[in-house]
Amino acid sequence: MEKILVEKESKGVRLDKFLSSRFPDLSRVFIQSLIEEEKVLVNNKKERASYKVNENDEIIMMETEVKELDILPQDIPLDIIYEDEDVIVINKKQGMVVHPASGVYENTLVNALLFHCKDLSTINGVKRPGIVHRIDKDTSGLLVVAKNDLAHNELSNQLKDKTMNREYIAIVHGVILENKGNINAPIGRDLNNRIKMAVIKDGKDAVTHFDVLERYRNYTLVHCKLETGRTHQIRVHMSYIKHPIASDPLYGPKQTLKGNGQYLHAKKLTFIHPSSKEKMTFECELPDYFTSMIENLRMGKE
Repeated sequence: MEKILVEKESKGVRLDKFLSSRFPDLSRVFIQSLIEEEKVLVNNKKERASYKVNENDEIIMMETEVKELDILPQDIPLDIIYEDEDVIVINKKQGMVVHPASGVYENTLVNALLFHCKDLSTINGVKRPGIVHRIDKDTSGLLVVAKNDLAHNELSNQLKDKTMNREYIAIVHGVILENKGNINAPIGRDLNNRIKMAVIKDGKDAVTHFDVLERYRNYTLVHCKLETGRTHQIRVHMSYIKHPIASDPLYGPKQTLKGNGQYLHAKKLTFIHPSSKEKMTFECELPDYFTSMIENLRMGKE
């Protein structure tokens, strides 16, 4: 169950449109069906999809469980960087959800994986077969998938032990004067907006290291390395130091670079192979839309 408090700037927006902006992974039609089924309440009352929200309205959105039969294999092209009997390393495109969730049962990475291979680890259940770690829908780049439970456990332990190395490239707002920095700030659920994460006193330890790669007129290109792996960690940490990621709809400003989501790319991934114990490193190039934006910034067009 999600509780959302309507802020002043959203006053007068239709209920279904308001929820669509808060839950970009859910279709407008699906949200309207939830409203009709009374799985959305406004101030503990049923309202129509056309209801205009008011400041301080409390909206409660019930969770809907994903069932095993809802998750079907789909023939969706995958950019596979490496594959063997234990692991698959994938370069995920921007806009693809990693695994099914409420209202999103199709066109996810999991749907594509179920079509591609018969065997995936079962540790995370029917909703997330093979998924060891995630990257956000609008973040592109590398992630590793486990094809059996032994590989899954080994890779999960590397995440816990901080021996799996994940490196990202991002365009952020503002010009960062320092050449490098470390952000050590605990992250937990935002106390005022349950959809978001935030730096909070009682959050879980979170550490992000960054290096400046290039500076532009109003933006900076940075390389980020995760020491921990909290939900939305880089997005939250960069926003916390007043340099939110460009085009981030959740943590960034409305006036930003044109794009279909945050300019954040998981460029490099290193882990110890669960069977061979060999150290493996993979890299993938920035997507075309990302490199085009960098060129625009270099030429002062943005």
